[in-house]
Amino acid sequence: MRSTSALLYLSGVTVSFDGFKALNNLSLLIEPGEMRAIIGPNGAGKTTMMDVITGKTRPDTGEVVFDGQADLTKLDEASIATLGIGRKFQKPTVFENHTVRDNLLLALAGMRSWYRLLTAAPTKAENERLEEILSIIRMGPQQHMLGARLSHGQKQWLEIGMLLAQNPKLMLVDEPVAGMTDVETETTAQVLREVNKSHSVVVVEHDMSFVRALGVKVTVLHEGSTLAEGSLDQVSADPRVVEVYLGR
Repeated sequence: MRSTSALLYLSGVTVSFDGFKALNNLSLLIEPGEMRAIIGPNGAGKTTMMDVITGKTRPDTGEVVFDGQADLTKLDEASIATLGIGRKFQKPTVFENHTVRDNLLLALAGMRSWYRLLTAAPTKAENERLEEILSIIRMGPQQHMLGARLSHGQKQWLEIGMLLAQNPKLMLVDEPVAGMTDVETETTAQVLREVNKSHSVVVVEHDMSFVRALGVKVTVLHEGSTLAEGSLDQVSADPRVVEVYLGR
């Protein structure tokens, strides 16, 4: 039965590639304002799930409902983005020849106009929003640095900020702490918890210490289906999860 209160609702979603079921009758429900961590071994279906939600991959069966009304299986990627679903891929892509502030300003303007960025001063509202985002991503001191000079972790935070600037209703964040130091990982958890105060977030991740730092409900995927759900302590104690994932 369809849940009208959920922000995102997947029911019975199956995706096959040459006979291999990347997703197998997957169901998932994300509430408005929630942050959810998705974990699971390689090949569990995490990336395919994100591809289905963003319209990159069409499921063979099942329904994907956003905001209680939009059937995402019938929409293309651009239409889904317009509805308010933003995705941050694992590898950060920032404009390296522009400053942190200008990267955020471009995202704020919807990437509409390089010309406007170069010729017109930001409005008061834009400046206030920029300061707010810089504070959330902990990059006020680096705002005038070029993207090329940022560390790996700083590029990840900037890209989270660029996604935040587009103000989606739901942010999908793919393995944000891959390749980070322990200090950067902890800062990323702080950044995402701050983002979650105003946005719903789905985080796909492998790093268990990071997932623990997020302190949110966890969904464990295995062979394209939901294996377990609950707190990290609850799913970590599930013998099935230990066998397929945590015990490896």
